[in-house]
Amino acid sequence: MGDHVIETRNLTKTYKMGSVEVHALCGVSFTIERGEVVSIMGPSGSGKSTLMNLLGCLDRPTSGEYYLDGERVSKLNDDQLANIRNRKVGFVFQSFNLLNKATALSNVELPLRYAGVVADRASRARQALEAVGLAERVHHRPTELSGGQQQRVAIARALVNDPAILMADEPTGNLDSRSGKEIMDLILSLNRERGTTVIIVTHDPGIASQTSRVLHVRDGELEVEG
Repeated sequence: MGDHVIETRNLTKTYKMGSVEVHALCGVSFTIERGEVVSIMGPSGSGKSTLMNLLGCLDRPTSGEYYLDGERVSKLNDDQLANIRNRKVGFVFQSFNLLNKATALSNVELPLRYAGVVADRASRARQALEAVGLAERVHHRPTELSGGQQQRVAIARALVNDPAILMADEPTGNLDSRSGKEIMDLILSLNRERGTTVIIVTHDPGIASQTSRVLHVRDGELEVEG
């Protein structure tokens, strides 16, 4: 398999809507190398979100194969999917998805709690916050932070388990242009410094142009550029 962190072979996803079958993905095959920064683009209804859900182990394909970091995940059950998702995937969402009553540190500790890590949980969370430039904000709650700072907390939370891939879904969508640029710069610098493999789902050609490769999804099929 070489050093592919992601390999998909003929992935399909079919949904039943009443008596109608909707083919959301129609035989998608590609690889992503370790350390790449790749964007996924496509209009609403293109299959882009379906593909992201499969890559992030939030769902499984109807048919086809998916290998994540060398593990075959296409046939796993829900519990196994949840386990690999927590170990191998760091998520960053447009809406931050932070717990408002918890400190930045507690938010970042969450994946470690799910993984049953006890010993060095706080220090690992603190290191992740330092890596995103929030060493001085560890005890602040999301309501005391700007949008850009909240997204930094979300990125620290995504990185704390040292995942195989960082998946960012419209990560700058709720931010002003300056904060959005800072977040993109941060994601790209984390890729350079840590070798983190990054997949960004975006509508924004300006963001896609900063990635090494663009996967265009249209009508459930893939058009690859670059």
